[in-house]
Amino acid sequence: MAGTFTTRTINITTGSTETLHDLTNACSAFLREAAHGRNGLLNIFTPHATSGLAVIETGAGSDDDLLAALRDILPADDRWQDRHGGPGHGSAHMLPALVPPHATLPVVDGELELGASQSVVLVNTDRDNPERQVRLSFLS
Repeated sequence: MAGTFTTRTINITTGSTETLHDLTNACSAFLREAAHGRNGLLNIFTPHATSGLAVIETGAGSDDDLLAALRDILPADDRWQDRHGGPGHGSAHMLPALVPPHATLPVVDGELELGASQSVVLVNTDRDNPERQVRLSFLS
């Protein structure tokens, strides 16, 4: 039986502050349309040099802790060689080295296979570019 591949791009507005945007519901909605109860893989990709994707607990403080840790590791100041954009914009270009712009997750019986407290989030620390795209691709 030949495998199938279905893909879709979604647009996200993150606003003008550092943020984690929960993509879990969007991923599940895509899989309801694309997976039809099949097993496979969901690949999530954001084609931006200043965003990443993470699987993390949200709502219990971990999301705020991740942003605080990234501010500690990648402070928005003048130390960065990349100086285009607003102050500290160069730090946002380091983000994908720590929080990759892609994730591949298992899909079992058409459902995203996450732990009880896990969510899929877009991580955006770039205050200069609030419009983001995320590509969801299902392969079975």
